Amino acid sequence: MKTLTALLLLSLAVHADDLIEHAKAHPDGKAAFSFDASAWSDAEATRHLPIGVFDSGIGGLTVLEALLTLDAFHNDTLQPGADGVPDFAQERFIYFGDQANMPYGNYSAVQRTDYLQELIVKDAIFLLGRRAYPSEGTEPQFTKPPVKAIVIACNTATAYGLEDIRKAVAAWKIPVIVVGVVEAGARGVLASKPTGGIGILATAGTCASKVYPRTIAGTLGIAGQSVPVIAQQGSATLAGAIEGDAAFPDSISAYAMKEARALAEAYRAEKPTAPLQTIVLGCTHYPLAKQEIDTAFTALRQEAAFRDHIAEHRTFVNPAEATARELFRELAKSKLRLKPGETCVLEQGLFYLSVPRVEEVGIQLSGDGSLDKDYKYSRSPGNLDFEDTKNVPLTPALIPENSAKLVKERLPAVWRSLGR
Repeated sequence: MKTLTALLLLSLAVHADDLIEHAKAHPDGKAAFSFDASAWSDAEATRHLPIGVFDSGIGGLTVLEALLTLDAFHNDTLQPGADGVPDFAQERFIYFGDQANMPYGNYSAVQRTDYLQELIVKDAIFLLGRRAYPSEGTEPQFTKPPVKAIVIACNTATAYGLEDIRKAVAAWKIPVIVVGVVEAGARGVLASKPTGGIGILATAGTCASKVYPRTIAGTLGIAGQSVPVIAQQGSATLAGAIEGDAAFPDSISAYAMKEARALAEAYRAEKPTAPLQTIVLGCTHYPLAKQEIDTAFTALRQEAAFRDHIAEHRTFVNPAEATARELFRELAKSKLRLKPGETCVLEQGLFYLSVPRVEEVGIQLSGDGSLDKDYKYSRSPGNLDFEDTKNVPLTPALIPENSAKLVKERLPAVWRSLGR
């Protein structure tokens, strides 16, 4: 399969150059948005580094769950097949959710994809560096280890930033693997052997990029399969509701019904000859609400307008597992995978979230202490000496109550890793 750039992103400008040069100018990693460039100088030590995973919030924890639980290969021989041992049992992970700047999917609607692209590369730089803030205090610390691989556990970030990050890693000449979820999602559709239409539920930004329809069409075409009707629906609300954002006060079920109805209407407008059968959960938050989404489609099927356009039994594609498989193969190919009996420099995983840096003069906050919406979506790239957010250890208080309940009930491996 051709790269994401060749197939999908030729029309997207990449603006990683400023951050590339900024990081090069601060090789000790002490400045904001920089990292210690000597961290990968020893190949053997690099293998023992953790793996970084990032998303715009907690939705990427669905990808981390897949990484923690995948058993698709024999750990000794690397051959396909389960052996009863998780494939990443020896590895440790650092998870980062850019909660202060979410939802990423809304930046395109206000013509701020340039700033979104900068945010995405900053996320990668955070994982590469040692710089992070403590839970309490205003000065950064430098005890977080760097990573040997970066998993972009965010569909919007993959669509708008995958090639920027790959370009940056190449320019910095560091042996770090970069894996995104969109290509994996398309391969998941192929593996599901769709017999009806395909619907994509994603953020507004992911849908605006048209990354999924083109990737799915390309994947099916290369495999020699016909391409069915593909419809998509971009939401500016569902991810925030799942996250527990106070700006979205209705229930998750209410938002899920709204988006399911909009997708069904978009699909019906294509005058399909087969019902909607495969639904891609094209935002990492959405698997946390799969039950509510499926219930919404079941209810819609009872309406005469949609009865013939929604399959009775639907297939949901979650790109997370395919992403985990791809990461395993890439680590093995690059000889960066820890072998049975070896250990990571981390005894257990680390979790970070971004929060407003309230001590910084000039930022604007809403009543609940989050970044003001107008302020958030009016920022421009290029101000690399200014930090209006900071990345701190994830604590229970930083997870909205309803989101914590979803993680506990539906992502048990992550919940255990969080020490809950």
